[in-house]
Amino acid sequence: MLEYSLVSSLSSKKNYIWPMFKIGVMASGGGSNFKAIIDRIGEGDLEAQCKFLITNNAGCGAVHHAEEFGIPVHHISGKTHPDQAAYEAAMLEVLDKYDVDLLILAGYMKALPLCMLKRMPDRILNIHPSLLPKFGGKGFFGHHVHEAVLAAHETESGPTVHLVSEEIDRGRILAQTKVPVMKDDTADTLAARVLVQEHALYWKTIKEYAASLGL
Repeated sequence: MLEYSLVSSLSSKKNYIWPMFKIGVMASGGGSNFKAIIDRIGEGDLEAQCKFLITNNAGCGAVHHAEEFGIPVHHISGKTHPDQAAYEAAMLEVLDKYDVDLLILAGYMKALPLCMLKRMPDRILNIHPSLLPKFGGKGFFGHHVHEAVLAAHETESGPTVHLVSEEIDRGRILAQTKVPVMKDDTADTLAARVLVQEHALYWKTIKEYAASLGL
């Protein structure tokens, strides 16, 4: 369901109603991609509302960003819900409560339960720090990805935004950005170069994909 924002034009003094689609975000770590998305919303580049953050790590940086911007945080993990059925029910309860149009994974380090994929088919996006299908799947996350890229003597890498499917990192690719791999790169320097492009690519892809869905 779309919501609307009242925007005033300083030049004409007229008011315009802009439709805004709703997103929810899931994150486990520092939340730099989450923060980049929120910043673009705040700057008016991404006409969306972020309705919630789900995290499995109550002490992560993403929680700090959410609290800073007044975004509701839901900590759902094996610690809060050790029973799998209760865990899945808690996830679905959040989706039902906010009725978001898209679910955005921004460094969420757990596989989603099948019930969430069925609830939001083709509406869940993820960003991965390699040029998928290379260096994706089980075990390829964080610095493990960049170490594998360097070990394979790749000449380029970069982030991929894709739809989430039952098979990890195998959903339909929506966008990629290539960055060069330097001869003197370490996993840290390559990760930093890729991360800059993640921040630039993710919000644009969210915007374009939402438009393709008519949101």
